Amino acid sequence: MEFSQGAQGRDQELVALFTATFTASEGASEGTLIGDLVRNQLSRTPAANLYVFIAEADGEVIGGAIFTRLTYDQDDRSVFVLGPVAVATERQGQGIGRQLLIYALQALREAGIDIAVTYGDPSYYSRVGFAPVTEAFIPAPFKLQYPEGWLAQSLTETEITPLKGAVHCVEAFNDPAFW
Repeated sequence: MEFSQGAQGRDQELVALFTATFTASEGASEGTLIGDLVRNQLSRTPAANLYVFIAEADGEVIGGAIFTRLTYDQDDRSVFVLGPVAVATERQGQGIGRQLLIYALQALREAGIDIAVTYGDPSYYSRVGFAPVTEAFIPAPFKLQYPEGWLAQSLTETEITPLKGAVHCVEAFNDPAFW
């Protein structure tokens, strides 16, 4: 298995992976929603606001993780939100997602990113260093439907302190349906 950074012209493969994975786990409407999110992230997000990581085996994309920028009006730290993440249904349970996220988080550290946040299952994401935070500590772009799933980690040697100012996400995520 190989890990790489960047979509490398594999946008359609990534959209198909996310659509199929979320359809299998959450149903067709969720698969379409997430597939469209990924398509929009890849096509409409400026390169400086987007990190894409891929896991592949035998030339096939089997996993993907996408990070997009969150900006805070009164805070100059660089913050990226992870979402979505997918591993091909038939390859789940083999540690691919965990390995992909470890690779991605290290690449973000090396790129000088200060903080990574995500919105998901605390028991899963805690395996790669995320810990629960409150919306008061790190504001989300929209009110969270599942505040227990708001998680963060410092990618520097510095402990996270509260982020300040109004928060803005990339266009693709600017919809309360994702929060």
